[in-house]
Amino acid sequence: MSELAGCRPEVIVVGAGAAGAAAAFHLARLGREVLLLDAAAFPRSKPCGGGMAASVQRWFPFDLRPAVDTVVERVRFTWALQDPVLAELPGEAPFWIVRRSRLDAFLAEQGVAAGVDFQPSTEVRSLRPVAGGWRVEVQGPDGTPQGLQARAVVVADGSGSRLAGPLGLGPRRPRFASTVSVELEGEVSDPAAARFDFGLVRQGFCWAFPRQGGYSIGLGTFVGRDPVAAEAVLTRLLPSLGFAPGAGVRSAGQLRLWDGHHALHGDGVVLAGDAASLCDPFLAEGLRPALLSGCQAAFAIDRWLGGEAGALAAYSATMRREWGESMAWGRRMAQVFYRVPRVGYQLGIKRPTAPRRIAQILSGEMGYGDIAQRVIRRLLLRNG
Repeated sequence: MSELAGCRPEVIVVGAGAAGAAAAFHLARLGREVLLLDAAAFPRSKPCGGGMAASVQRWFPFDLRPAVDTVVERVRFTWALQDPVLAELPGEAPFWIVRRSRLDAFLAEQGVAAGVDFQPSTEVRSLRPVAGGWRVEVQGPDGTPQGLQARAVVVADGSGSRLAGPLGLGPRRPRFASTVSVELEGEVSDPAAARFDFGLVRQGFCWAFPRQGGYSIGLGTFVGRDPVAAEAVLTRLLPSLGFAPGAGVRSAGQLRLWDGHHALHGDGVVLAGDAASLCDPFLAEGLRPALLSGCQAAFAIDRWLGGEAGALAAYSATMRREWGESMAWGRRMAQVFYRVPRVGYQLGIKRPTAPRRIAQILSGEMGYGDIAQRVIRRLLLRNG
């Protein structure tokens, strides 16, 4: 732990995923002394489809494209691999596919260049408030425990966060989607098309995102508590992509879904990214809200350190306005759609304007509130 001896940061960021690395970069760029900690050795892989709107570029002063694997130009929707609908995405390079091993490391590298002290392989065991800030207990690669102190903390330790609950921030009982991720190496039939299928997974969907040299596959259930019947789904899905049913490297996981408006701040501490339960409950988008929250958390912490007492409360309000209000409609849509998915596909996805609207949501051009009331009313009337 010699690297941390005598370390006296203003801000400790817990977790070097997309949200934490983005927060650390912006805080350092604003002149703050920042310590970025992550339990994993970097670079590290992370189960994630890796899709994000190219519009996130506007939140960073450096070019994100070195971390981008593939540019998606169209989305192909199917019901149980049949009845396809193709949607061209709007704008120039509206949707990117990244590998988390590269994106997260790239963001951390930008932070280090801006002055961030990045310490991977360092696990945060606990946080507690003390006079003048926060006491952070950590354990490094040699197993030696050590206590650190900072005026402020950004908690961005992912969907499996052990820190958010004890802080009393975010939902008391987080809602999770059950997921299975598969990394496939091989030929990609259409490198510019992302695929979504709504008929193979019960109360959820599966996706196939092209990347350099293969696909990132994901399966998720978004209503109820049943696990994904992964093998049955993959036995049908993988051959449709030209792969054997047993191909790929598989990993099970959970997505911490948006599930209501909650405070994301305390006295000198904020939640960001998956730890803040920001994942889209309808289409499982997690990278855009992670990056948004990381950037906004940094700006809020900087203002709070500068003496603006209401800056952290303003962060919670900003995330509610910029993300939560759309997700409230997205959750309502998910609750109806995934209970009657075949009706949802026919009345939603197959409507002439629907693929374009979904493409605009994925690209960040509009939110669920722009379409939700009409979609929910249509589904309820048909199912009723």
